[in-house]
Amino acid sequence: MTKDKFIQACEKEGIHLNQKQIEQFERYKDLLLEWNQKMNLTAIVEEEEIWEKHFYDSIYPFFHCSIENMCDVGSGAGFPGIPVKIVFDSIHLTIVEPLMKRCRFLEEVKKQLELKNIDICCARAEDFVKEHRESFDLVSARAVAKLSVLLELCIPLVKVNGLMVALKGKNGQQELKQAQKAISILHLNLEKEEVFHLEKEAVRMNFYFRKIKNTPVKYPRAYGQIKKKPLGE
Repeated sequence: MTKDKFIQACEKEGIHLNQKQIEQFERYKDLLLEWNQKMNLTAIVEEEEIWEKHFYDSIYPFFHCSIENMCDVGSGAGFPGIPVKIVFDSIHLTIVEPLMKRCRFLEEVKKQLELKNIDICCARAEDFVKEHRESFDLVSARAVAKLSVLLELCIPLVKVNGLMVALKGKNGQQELKQAQKAISILHLNLEKEEVFHLEKEAVRMNFYFRKIKNTPVKYPRAYGQIKKKPLGE
């Protein structure tokens, strides 16, 4: 996907990027490639793949979401949070990323792109939730962990009636089946699931979970417990 195709794909969904936003995406791409030479940020280094597999893949799930206060968990090099923030500048974005070196990169992106109303927190999700339980309208995560683990880490951050958006790949349906007990224990409704195809037949699956009741206070457990015995499995 070239830059022009990216812009056209956004326009098809009713998103008309202005010159500043296009320049922000270009600068983000350049920073990603520059910093990737000194630390492991991404295996995707072809420019056309960045436009598609990082930028378009990140914003596609949120084209039709109403977002005011978003938390992106395990954001890594900033996906999906930073692209969503560029497109929907009015949202307040919190990024939770445990690795300090990645947080330094994200702070540089924030500075260079002149992004406002964005907090970058160097923390693990299970620690971050202690001060931010049920604080966010929407929580997102991409390529962090399998779904049963991801839900236990993320759902405690979501407000009642808020959304959790999990960005998954071709194994999404299998993970969804394994996560059925976790979905019940954490009081969730699967509101929507969507499948879309990137170029070269790459499959993406996005799951939208609505939180219908408060999360039991014993969740999330310590990460070692979560990983050893995923909720409901």
